[in-house]
Amino acid sequence: MSKKRLLVIEDDVDVAEMLVVYFSGQGYEVFHAVTGGDGIAMARSKFPNLVLLDIMLPDMDGFDVCKALRTTMLTKYIPITFLTQRDGRADKVAGLELGADDYVTKPFDMEELRLRIQGSIRRSSRELLQDPRTGLPTATLINDVYEAMSKRPNFTRLKVQLAGLNAFRDRYGFVAADEALAYVGQIFSETIAREGTPDDFAGTLGEDSYVIFTFAPDVNHFTDVLSSQFKEGAKKFYNFTDSERGYLLLNDAGGEEEQAPLMHFVISRAEELVSSGP
Repeated sequence: MSKKRLLVIEDDVDVAEMLVVYFSGQGYEVFHAVTGGDGIAMARSKFPNLVLLDIMLPDMDGFDVCKALRTTMLTKYIPITFLTQRDGRADKVAGLELGADDYVTKPFDMEELRLRIQGSIRRSSRELLQDPRTGLPTATLINDVYEAMSKRPNFTRLKVQLAGLNAFRDRYGFVAADEALAYVGQIFSETIAREGTPDDFAGTLGEDSYVIFTFAPDVNHFTDVLSSQFKEGAKKFYNFTDSERGYLLLNDAGGEEEQAPLMHFVISRAEELVSSGP
């Protein structure tokens, strides 16, 4: 199974190190930011499955970080858990009103925190807000986002098809295919962070079908970067022979050998949004 991504925004070195070491040992891919500004940028570029957020940060209030994440399309639906020494009812209410999913006070029990994080991620997937493999928002949310964004100037809707996934799964198995799908989510978020705008959005329409809403000033450059970055990075999922050859050799139903392309994106612009189940 692909690793869940956890972003820790915490300026206390000892607490941060403890969280990174513990959750890395639990099988998470853990990212750490010391400041709120770095945390916001990292949430956009790494697209974590959950953000663990301290309230007292050196550059800005954790509540402001939460508000920034909740008002940016790409990070709007990522679960957020506050982790703080403030245990007053007013602070808890303020955090939950901003859209936080949970509120844990220090000192905390690590096992309880692990279970709370697990539960938040599971609820997000169960409610079809987030695809468990790519980490991207699902078709449940896409139409609502489209309605909010499509009337704005300089809006472009891109449909992205992941070609070659079935052939890859046939050769390398389901676990490897899930890892590749996690990489799709990573490439989307990294490309949007570098080449897009804070208002851009990516979601999944199905296992190998995705949509991106972008306000990028140069859409052709955006799609070129997205396509080339994935094509190059996807090579790491193949063995050396397949990667160097540039295609897979598979047997068809009649036992004849046939060539199958390596995974790559097929990107097109679309005027109408037609959603399907995830």
